[in-house]
Amino acid sequence: MSFFSRLFSNSTPKIEQPAVRFGRYSDSYKEADNYLAWEEALQKYEAEDYLASYVAFFRYLRDDREDNVKCWEDEAGKIHFELYQGSKKIVGVGDEKHLRAEARIARSNELNINFMRQLIERNFDLNYSRFGLDDDNNITIIFDTYTLDGSPYKLYYALKEIATNADKQDDLLLEEFKVLQPIESTHLQELPEPEKEAKYNYLQQEIQKVLDEIDTGKLNREQYPGGIAYLLLDLTYRLDYLIKPEGFTMEALERIHRLYFAKDEKTIPQKNQVLIKEFRKLLERPKADFFREMYQGKATFGIIAPVNHDRIASVIDGELNNMDWYRDNGYTRIAQAIPGYIVGFSIFNYAVLKPDKDLFHLYFQIVESDYFQSLGFEFDFYDAEKNTFNKKNIRRAIEQIVEDNRDKYNRLSPAFNVLRYDSMVEFSKSYLLMLRNLDVTKTD
Repeated sequence: MSFFSRLFSNSTPKIEQPAVRFGRYSDSYKEADNYLAWEEALQKYEAEDYLASYVAFFRYLRDDREDNVKCWEDEAGKIHFELYQGSKKIVGVGDEKHLRAEARIARSNELNINFMRQLIERNFDLNYSRFGLDDDNNITIIFDTYTLDGSPYKLYYALKEIATNADKQDDLLLEEFKVLQPIESTHLQELPEPEKEAKYNYLQQEIQKVLDEIDTGKLNREQYPGGIAYLLLDLTYRLDYLIKPEGFTMEALERIHRLYFAKDEKTIPQKNQVLIKEFRKLLERPKADFFREMYQGKATFGIIAPVNHDRIASVIDGELNNMDWYRDNGYTRIAQAIPGYIVGFSIFNYAVLKPDKDLFHLYFQIVESDYFQSLGFEFDFYDAEKNTFNKKNIRRAIEQIVEDNRDKYNRLSPAFNVLRYDSMVEFSKSYLLMLRNLDVTKTD
């Protein structure tokens, strides 16, 4: 039963919420059986029972919710496997002496020196694998190893390198080089047209709102560049989490993040100008190109590192009070962007603990209630027109998150009395303070 089915289970009739995914996949939320399989893989490898080690290793990678990994043995005793990462399928085979895995990225009808040079250059950034062309002129990324040197640790990082690079590079190469053709995308599920429309409209309107605020708002962009930066970064992370883009749009948002935090000699106003240009490019991109990236795939590897609650508390402590000056001086949009930045930055950069993840998602459901309604969700947390909160539903949602996580985190005890409902700005600050002070200690 889904979170919202449980949340509204006492209502009549029962509310069924859309199956819309948010945020990037993380492999940090594995079940106990996965970790047992990992221990078995290590033990079998140490005992030189390599094929049994591989079978256990792929059980460790498998996520039943994603149906992302398949592994089987053929009549000759070889192990075959398939795993998925976004738009790509990685296939491989292993025996007692050797293991090989590859992912086909795109098909080339003609050899083009520009993309070939680009692939050669990218090979220097790879640690375990390499780009190449197969006999049918398919761009392929390949990893192989002798079993003597193929420990579960090496397999994990090598397959992750193949999977994440294949998933990212296919959309980017197809966007840049028109001589390339897509390949192996039959496992992808195209999103419903209403969902595509809602996501495209949200991207367009939110970018335009921020650009209008920067261009016509009363804040002096040169005198207070930090406020402008909060607007732009909050926008970056919100779009990444709520739209869950692929291909060009995903890379554009990642590039915006990298450009702002790059250790270079650019000042904050200069960086803001670079980010504004990047957003204008997204705004002007054809709708059809955006729609082509709107699909749902399976994933095996996450790209962000896990952190504990103390790291999230540190982010909140370092940023949240910065909203006070903007709030007190009437810059409401910028004040609101700061808690949004904190939430977005945290889930963009870290695989946070499950209770934190659930509470961050609830934050977006409350603050971005109109967007969730455009996707077909039917819950009542906030009425933007009346600026009124449904305190009862918000409390019930938080209590449900506590209950869902009780088995692993039994010390969660939210301080509901700190929540303030005078305005969205006040609520957002108080909500993050409540989250910050939670005891997210794992049950012994």
